[in-house]
Amino acid sequence: MADNFAISVKGVSKNFQLPHEKVDSLKSVFINPFRYRKGIEVQHALKDISFDVKKGEFLGIVGRNGSGKSTLLKIIAGIYRPSIGSVAINGRLVPFIELGVGFNPDLTGRENVFLNGALMGFSLKEIRGKYSDIVEFAELERFMDQKLKNYSSGMQVRLAFSVATVLAESDILLIDEVLAVGDADFQKKCFEYFKSLKKNNKTVIFVSHDMNAVREYCDRAILINESKIIATGTPGKVSREYDKLFIQESPQQPSDPRKERRGTGEITYTHVDVERREILTDDTNFVLRTKTKVLQDVEDAIFGFSIKNSADVLILGNNTKLEGRKFENLKKGEIIEIDWIIPSILGDGEYFANVAVESSIAVFYDWWGEATKFSVRRNTPMGLAAHPKMGLTIKRGDKS
Repeated sequence: MADNFAISVKGVSKNFQLPHEKVDSLKSVFINPFRYRKGIEVQHALKDISFDVKKGEFLGIVGRNGSGKSTLLKIIAGIYRPSIGSVAINGRLVPFIELGVGFNPDLTGRENVFLNGALMGFSLKEIRGKYSDIVEFAELERFMDQKLKNYSSGMQVRLAFSVATVLAESDILLIDEVLAVGDADFQKKCFEYFKSLKKNNKTVIFVSHDMNAVREYCDRAILINESKIIATGTPGKVSREYDKLFIQESPQQPSDPRKERRGTGEITYTHVDVERREILTDDTNFVLRTKTKVLQDVEDAIFGFSIKNSADVLILGNNTKLEGRKFENLKKGEIIEIDWIIPSILGDGEYFANVAVESSIAVFYDWWGEATKFSVRRNTPMGLAAHPKMGLTIKRGDKS
């Protein structure tokens, strides 16, 4: 491996054997060995994975759940051995995988810091020297003498992340979905830590479902699907390919109608779509197109929609009543098409549209959650939920 490379992955495949035949004793294996063998299924977790990571590079690895991302990270970390292929590491590596492994719930937070530090290979003197920094980063000063089992799950992960962060003195870091730890303030601290890694030219492999974070921090990205690399390149290019995986899964139908859709059924949505699945825009409006069919006569109806982001936060919405448009005495068989023209205020990211039609007394005829999904790619991304076009006034001058 060349000196300018930190990691080299060559032809890595990983298979797991999954036994389906329950064997209760050693005697059962000898009595019927062929039956036991037939019960083994081979799972191909990774198939012929190859890539190199340069020193100082921030590489993102993305993919759906079960695609093999975490397995790949564990192979690079040396937790798993590949079935085929090899991994070469040039430098000291610290994995941020499964934070909190080794913590003891019956010990205090303080005791767990020293225990976890020892498991990471640090001396008692080294841990003592950094203990106050760990506690300050975790923001758990008041709780360090309480037993870990009395911590909330968020507090436990914060402590584990802080131990790994403060003690980590490495050239290469493997980070698996740590941005979900803690509250908003602590997540901000995690982002600041990421920025410091880039500033200090650390080599990082970052596994995440957060495409905004991948686009902001990563120099390059890899998309894994069904155990194979299907795309590699800039974060923008790979995130668009990632979005396509979900768009191809019949977005017009909810995954579970019993959970995503409800109503009395007098009026039903037959079509919901956005004019373009991926919207590249700074100033152009986009259109949410809806079509409904009246299945029984109704006295009145109110049609509406809402848009939420991938974090399930509602961003905007509207309905025909607010717009002063009345729908009265609707007859069976009528088709009603409404195009909602939405101004270009959404930030870079993935969004869902919920649609509904209800009576004036708030009885839902049809409510369809996540009826369609679309992406917004700003020409000038800012990483914010909303990005409206705004004016500004600037005054400059000397003090009078």
